Formats: sequence, structure tokens, C-alpha cells
Amino acid sequence: MKLTALIPAALHRAALPLAHKVRHRWRGLMKHPLAGCSVIITDFNGNLLLLRHSYGPQGWALPGGGLSKGEDASEAALREVHEELGLELSAVTLIGTIDEVISGAPHTAYLFTAVCDDHPKPDQREVLEARFFPLHSLPEPLNERTRARLEFWRGQKGDGSAVAD
Repeated sequence: MKLTALIPAALHRAALPLAHKVRHRWRGLMKHPLAGCSVIITDFNGNLLLLRHSYGPQGWALPGGGLSKGEDASEAALREVHEELGLELSAVTLIGTIDEVISGAPHTAYLFTAVCDDHPKPDQREVLEARFFPLHSLPEPLNERTRARLEFWRGQKGDGSAVAD
């Protein structure tokens, strides 16, 4: 059991924006390299799963999060999707990595794909809302990282979009 489960959801949700700001400043000062993952989840009709966080940049985002020390990126992807959305994915497929800077620190993002037809159940702590959307009608605003990751994915699929390095 995670210790955060002992904190009432409303209190946890209220503390997340402050914790995010502190973590952002700390990363900017320390410049320690970080790693995270994002998972592009589609249903069997090709609709894309997006979510809205209770903290951080506003807008719709992909499921995912940070890797724990020594954690395999695919295990982190499966863990994050389960923790945030209650979804049990049978597998994820790595489609690439993106080197970027987050909070002033180097960051490696592992980008995965998966297919799932279950309905997400947002944890109401980190994630407030999660829904599948048709690719031709994605909600706005999409946050910048989500937009970049989707462009990377589209480039990998060979539909003419730019591929990020």
C-alpha cells in the first residue's frame, strides 16, 4: 500500500500543485538527469486516451510519469497507467525516446503505445478526468509535451509528421 493512500483524496489533490512547484524548482537547481514515460493508449476503434491532471501544466495529457531508481521503463509505464487510471495493460511497446529539458534538468522520455478497451477510472488525486477521443477531434488545449509526443508517434507510424530527436 502506498503511503499516499492514507491521505484523504481531497487533501492529497489540494497538496499536489504546491508539491509540483517545489519539485519543479528543485529540479531546476539540481540539474539531475531524470527519466519518465508516456503511454499512447488507443482503443480498438483507434480513439486516443487523454487525461487532465490536478496539478502542473494545464491541458490534456498522455498517461505516464517518472521512473523510480532502477525501474525498467516499461514496468514504470504499466505501473503509472494502473495507479492513475486503474487500467491493467497486458503489454506496452516502446516506440522511441525523446531527450528534452523539464524544469531545467535533462530528461529522457520513453514513449510507449498500447491498446486497451477498458474504461479508465481516474484516481481523483493526480488525474481528474480521462476519456478516449477520436484522433480527428482531440480536445484543446493539449499541453506542449503531449503535442510533441503525438507528433513523434505519428512520425513513427509513417503518416508524414515530423519525428522528434
